[in-house]
Amino acid sequence: MQVDVTGAAAEVRPSIFAGFPASSWAFAIRVWLATLLALYVGFWLELESPSSAAVTVAILALPTRGQGLEKAGYRLLATVVGFAASIVIAGVFSQTDELLLAMIGIWIGLCVYAAGLLDGNRAYAAALGCITVALIVVQQIDSPSQVFTTGVARGAAIAIGVLATALVNDVLAAPDYHPVLASRLDALYHRAIDFAARAMRGEAASAATAALMLRDILALRPEIASLTTESSSGRARSAAARSTIVDLVSALSLTRALMTLPVTSTTVALPNDWDRSSSDLMRICRAWLSTEISRRNADVRNSLNALHTGARPSRHWRAPLYRSRRIAAENATRAATAFVLIASLFVLAGWPSTELCLSLVAVIIGLSATAPDPRSFTMVAVLATPIACLLAGVLKYLVFNGVSEFQLLAIGLAPVVIGLALLISLPSRVLSPLGRLVLVFTLAVLAPSNPQSYEPEVFLVTCLFTCLASVLVFVANLPLPSLSGDRRLRLLLGEAQRELKSLGTGRSLHLALEEAEFRDASRIEQIVAAAGASPASQKMVLEAMRCFDLATILRRCRAELDPLAAGPLAEAARVARGALVGRNGEAIVTAAESLHRTAARSTLCADSAIATLVLASIALTPSQPTPGSNQGQQL
Repeated sequence: MQVDVTGAAAEVRPSIFAGFPASSWAFAIRVWLATLLALYVGFWLELESPSSAAVTVAILALPTRGQGLEKAGYRLLATVVGFAASIVIAGVFSQTDELLLAMIGIWIGLCVYAAGLLDGNRAYAAALGCITVALIVVQQIDSPSQVFTTGVARGAAIAIGVLATALVNDVLAAPDYHPVLASRLDALYHRAIDFAARAMRGEAASAATAALMLRDILALRPEIASLTTESSSGRARSAAARSTIVDLVSALSLTRALMTLPVTSTTVALPNDWDRSSSDLMRICRAWLSTEISRRNADVRNSLNALHTGARPSRHWRAPLYRSRRIAAENATRAATAFVLIASLFVLAGWPSTELCLSLVAVIIGLSATAPDPRSFTMVAVLATPIACLLAGVLKYLVFNGVSEFQLLAIGLAPVVIGLALLISLPSRVLSPLGRLVLVFTLAVLAPSNPQSYEPEVFLVTCLFTCLASVLVFVANLPLPSLSGDRRLRLLLGEAQRELKSLGTGRSLHLALEEAEFRDASRIEQIVAAAGASPASQKMVLEAMRCFDLATILRRCRAELDPLAAGPLAEAARVARGALVGRNGEAIVTAAESLHRTAARSTLCADSAIATLVLASIALTPSQPTPGSNQGQQL
């Protein structure tokens, strides 16, 4: 992401210690203290599994207060849902272990499907639904009567972990996230301003450049929800941030439309040999686009000001998300099948004490459903589990070595928890998730208790099954690989093309024009994420951008023509709508000219409708280059 560093040079560089900034050290110390507080309360209340409270702290280890609170809320909600599902599954399908495991596999598939339709912490909550069932029902598969007790104990431990994290973050003044988000949105706003200025100067820009900008804008969507839990002005800031990203997408769409216009009608041939009177239409279109881009950028600026001040924005946009049900269904089927296959292996092998391994299998499958690349996440898990077991063994048998005092436990955990929390704070897409998984598995394998157990046989079995769980999930992914980038590209592009063909005739989503643009842009973000560097993938990105541009233009035409359905311009508007349905560029040009003449005779202004018709005629004329098609080679 490009950032504006004009004023950054004058800022004081952050303090660095041992290669990490002071903010990372503060975050790591907060995680350590919250872990100790959760364990202490768990010991004091004599919980069945106090380590679950510490694991909750590790899962909620996020650098800002709002992010942690939002994830905590979804974790509590998902735990309640998973607990209810556990009671139903264990109570109805506990006749045989095989039937119970099959139903758990189906539940895992349903949760992964729901996660595939969501993003951010909402997707995490959906995945946690299957994780909760696995940790409660699978581990009590031989004693279903204990499901309720186990579920209550797990819920209590999670609540303690959530409260410990919230308390430590408040007492130690964990930073808010809205300043970071505002700075990132400011950088995107300046990129959009520069993009529009280049378009108004007649400079070319590729469709790939616009697609990358859409990706960067949409990447902020999951993070905006965390603003709600930061402060009393969180809801207003969240609404302002949503309005900002929706208006940014709209401004970028208008700029893309401006780039389709010839620089001047005298130097570039007009589509289909328009007569010279049609240059008036081009002039109207250019003037309207320039005005709309300026207005939209002003809306972005106003929303950014509202975000900075905590005021409510003048406009409240929703930010709808596009998700492919086909992709979600395929991922869900694959996850359920993998769990059932691994469970069948354990049933056939007849191994004793495999409940821990099977529950961890479900945990890894559920968490991988929230990762951009499930296969890569599984590989990280394969690497993290032996590291976690090694760290847990060092702590238990070399550092603690038989002691049970809480003070020694706190001192012994300090280097491990703080060190792994520092890894979590890194921006690396490999080290950060690796640090989080190692911290979670280390606390789970170590399982601090009061008094602490030091049975080597139990520890070795736990380590064996923990490592085996990640390896089995990885092996199960070999015959059942996750969707490739090319497969996702083709599915997403096919859905975009089908929606474009049915635009205006299919079911209305009851979205405003800007919200519909944002929904389409979220699909572009997924397409860019799935695309590789191959020429075939880049061609698909360009085709997806063509669909995005054309769908936006057609929606604008409909939005501008609908108010003209009654009055002196009704007949001209009806003819224009018929031309749009036929997707005939020449007929649309003729309809635009007719609307222009009728409006002039009636002394009415229909410039916005005329401008959108001109854009539609250019986009639907085969001889006219679409945005980014021939211009894309110039950047």
